[in-house]
Amino acid sequence: MRQTDGAVTTVYERVLREVQRVVVGLHRELRVVLAAVLAGGHVLLEGPPGVAKTTMARAIASALDLEFRRVQFTPDLLPGDVIGGYVYRGVEFVFERGPVFTDLLLVDEINRASPKVQSALLEAMQERQVTVWGRSFRLPETFTVLATMNPFESEGVYPLSEAQLDRFMVSVPVYYLGVEDMVRVLDMVDRVEEWPVEPVAGREDLLRARREVRMVHVDRNVKYYIALFVDYTRRSPHVALGASPRAAVALMRVSQALALIDGRGYVEPDHVREAARYVLRHRVVLKPEARLAGVKPDEVVEEAISKVPVP
Repeated sequence: MRQTDGAVTTVYERVLREVQRVVVGLHRELRVVLAAVLAGGHVLLEGPPGVAKTTMARAIASALDLEFRRVQFTPDLLPGDVIGGYVYRGVEFVFERGPVFTDLLLVDEINRASPKVQSALLEAMQERQVTVWGRSFRLPETFTVLATMNPFESEGVYPLSEAQLDRFMVSVPVYYLGVEDMVRVLDMVDRVEEWPVEPVAGREDLLRARREVRMVHVDRNVKYYIALFVDYTRRSPHVALGASPRAAVALMRVSQALALIDGRGYVEPDHVREAARYVLRHRVVLKPEARLAGVKPDEVVEEAISKVPVP
């Protein structure tokens, strides 16, 4: 069985330390977000305004020394505003690249843009390329989307489709801090005069980490455990649409990343259970009667965690 050399764990710890210069608390959330980034996945951050979702994304980009761009999704946005398009210059059409051509793209309030604009991200998130006028353009190998969404708004928003949600490796809820952490935030505001996050890693470190994640050993029994989790979401009486095979792959990748962060060369059942809470929650579509009864997708996932037998 392969053992880790600790290099990725060190990168994670350095990045985490820098991000925590501006993001107070949210220890569990940061662990999962960084695990997803190290695994090569996209992240959906759900929560009310003002809880550091945007700050978290910017800090991760700064700590990893990645090119960072932000797009504020609004109802009047067009697909070309995200992926770019052809403009006529002189005697020919020239492709002008949009903000999607970057290392880390922050899509702020993703559910405020129309489905047409949301779907412009589908190919970019899955294939790391965009196609315009029949011609494909490659995105950086490190291309990652961190999107924010306020789940409490119901006016002026467009729900994300199941296809769009399935492109996100994890969905991480980010909510309000406790009193002690709030005091730390107020202290920080008084002390920090400029952006304090410094680069402590780079693109090569990130790409190396992603290769390392895929080399973490997953025992066949653990793979069955992962498959049973996904299968449970389909068999639950509350669920109309369960997790996809892509979800099973995502669950394995995040579990591998968490194992690597913990300095393990193999995935343990605890890593799978931890990952399941964030990989499956946004992929569970409830039946109308279940929603009316007040059932939440998180409850279905927790039920799976309690009932799926541990190998």
